[in-house]
Amino acid sequence: MTSRPARTLETFPNPNPGRDYEIRLEAPEFTCLCPKTGQPDFATLRLAYVPDRLCVELKSLKLYLWSFRDEGHFHEAVTNRVLDDLVAALAPRRMTLVAEFYVRGGIRTVVEASHP
Repeated sequence: MTSRPARTLETFPNPNPGRDYEIRLEAPEFTCLCPKTGQPDFATLRLAYVPDRLCVELKSLKLYLWSFRDEGHFHEAVTNRVLDDLVAALAPRRMTLVAEFYVRGGIRTVVEASHP
């Protein structure tokens, strides 16, 4: 049983590389820290992508997302970092990440980043 976060994203071969199809993943327990106050920020991440040759392995994605839990990140920066890392690992045909951060200080933030 893995009990530590990891920044490694594992992949597996796309079982249908000749067809465009969309994979949608939702991670409702994403957390990082506010870089100004150190308080926790909570978000739901919604990932949608059309794979090319590779798909992301879900356990590695869970451990990857966990790795941000004790780090300070602005919402915009962490959303784009996660997208960039996934694009680097998978080289998808297209990918969109929507990060819906919960209300804090009366403000709800939604950041959407896409590739290409």
